[in-house]
Amino acid sequence: MKKLTCCYLISNLILLLFVTACATKPKAQKKRQEEALRNLGESYMVQGNYTAALKEFLKAEQLYPQDSLLQYDLGLVYVAKESFDLAIRHFKKAIEINPGYAAAKNSLGAVYLVEKEWDIAIPILKEVAEDLLDPTPHIPLSNLGWAYYNRKDYGLAEKYYAAALKKEPKYIIALRGLGRTYLATGRPVAAVGVFEKAVQYEPGLAELHFDLARSYALSNSYKKARDAYQKVIEIDPDTPLAEKARKGIKKIR
Repeated sequence: MKKLTCCYLISNLILLLFVTACATKPKAQKKRQEEALRNLGESYMVQGNYTAALKEFLKAEQLYPQDSLLQYDLGLVYVAKESFDLAIRHFKKAIEINPGYAAAKNSLGAVYLVEKEWDIAIPILKEVAEDLLDPTPHIPLSNLGWAYYNRKDYGLAEKYYAAALKKEPKYIIALRGLGRTYLATGRPVAAVGVFEKAVQYEPGLAELHFDLARSYALSNSYKKARDAYQKVIEIDPDTPLAEKARKGIKKIR
């Protein structure tokens, strides 16, 4: 009887192993197919073809929705298509699958910034900024600076922008944010120093030259202000920003 029971148990284990293998194989195959579709979608996204990317991501999700990278990609493509509610849903799904997914948390916080939900964004971004494993801490730190800037809490905005620049001194978004914070708190000379540095790193960005021009004008450096405004017009001649630059030149003549 004991021998029969043992043989029966072994037979059941072999059967269970066979059934599990049969179940796992299709699942593994679906995962591989999902990854191939995700990779194709990412290629489309790099090319800026967000509609084609979305089609591939949605097909991939039908096969294997538990891929945090796929959910993150879906969030990014919905951000590109300005469907922010859907972006939030997928970033949250990515974090649910992978609770330590710093990039998804930062992107979630960034979408809340776009939606002007500063108080929702701040605790999410703080969590990312405090993650010692995050390879790009300057990004959530800078995003926190932007959140506090918009809340008009300029002291904390300056603190977080400075912290971001300590991690990555050439991070343009943080440089611009710090410069604008200096302008908002009546320190145009300090702003000039920041914006001069920024235009060295990104000389083709008209917005930085415009900010620099404003800072020069407020510092009574009128010739430099005119030159900086002229640079804006040179870079982006037929834009609303160029028109603002022309008005700026007229004001200081």
